[in-house]
Amino acid sequence: MANFKSFKTYAFIYSLNKGKMNSTEMDEVEVIGELENNMYKVRYKDIICKAMFNGFNCCYYADDVYGIIKEDTMNKGE
Repeated sequence: MANFKSFKTYAFIYSLNKGKMNSTEMDEVEVIGELENNMYKVRYKDIICKAMFNGFNCCYYADDVYGIIKEDTMNKGE
C-alpha cells in the first residue's frame, strides 16, 4: 500500500442519502488510501472516512457519519 496514489472520483455519500430507499446523491471524494479488501480511506470535504467500493456497479459508498477516521488512528489503517 506504500505505492498507493490518491485520486478523485464520485461516491454516494451516506449523509446525503440518509433515509432514502436508494442512494441517489453523489459528490466528489478523494481516495487517499486502501484499508482492506474493497474498503478505502477517503476525504470528503474536511472529513476523513471509510468508503466501500462495489465492484458490481463500480461505485464508491462513503460513510461520513459512522465511518469517520479520527486523526490519531489514520496511520494505523483503522
